Amino acid sequence: MMFLNFADMGLGLAAGLAGFVDAVVGGGGLILLPALFASFPQAAPATLLGTNKAGAIWGTGAAFLSYVRRVRIPWKTVIPTALASLTGSLIGADMVTRINGDDFRRALPFVLAGVLIYTLMNRQLGQVHEPRFTQKTATFLGIAGGLLIGFYDGFLGPGTGNFLVFVFILVFGFDFLHASASAKMVNFSSNFAALVLFASKNHVLWHLALFLAMCNMLGSLMGTRMAMTHGTTFVRRLFIVVVLLLIARTAWEAFGG
Repeated sequence: MMFLNFADMGLGLAAGLAGFVDAVVGGGGLILLPALFASFPQAAPATLLGTNKAGAIWGTGAAFLSYVRRVRIPWKTVIPTALASLTGSLIGADMVTRINGDDFRRALPFVLAGVLIYTLMNRQLGQVHEPRFTQKTATFLGIAGGLLIGFYDGFLGPGTGNFLVFVFILVFGFDFLHASASAKMVNFSSNFAALVLFASKNHVLWHLALFLAMCNMLGSLMGTRMAMTHGTTFVRRLFIVVVLLLIARTAWEAFGG
């Protein structure tokens, strides 16, 4: 299939919206992955995951570069976390081509519900940027968290950005804006690792992925601008909305589909 059709254009709109949401709080997979699965019901899940990564990585990278110009990134914490995430993602992406992830999917809505409840019960969570650990401790925790979330990103993916934002806020004491900016670099690393593995096994629809990448990048730049303009409160509210939608979607996939 060499030319784009109307279905592909619809996927382009989904990719743009996914880029917007992902740039602010993560969770773009909530939008683009279901669209891909609906458009290609006969395709191997690994192929659709790979195509999603190939389209989304450009928006994640663009969002990160936009944040870097405006937000001070704690590099000594973020870089080790990103490298660990890359390693974990490679392991997870390789595993998804080999095993069934149904049990993992069933647990996901409950984990997301815990994230939502904690966020709602702690109204000041993520409102103030107060890093709370020594650099040595932050590096260790970053590596541990990066490996775990990177593995999840390679294996399934939806909600990775939300988990990263939540970890940077709850564990490291970042505000929502700094957490979202830092999460972009880590998410870029895990996306890159998963994409390399999926591509090496021919699990990417490249003609479609390149189009999705352009749409995703445009949406991502718009989302970053919105986050920087409206600040931490806006990011927190969108985070709550996206996590609610993720809970509904993952619960339906695990128990209702």
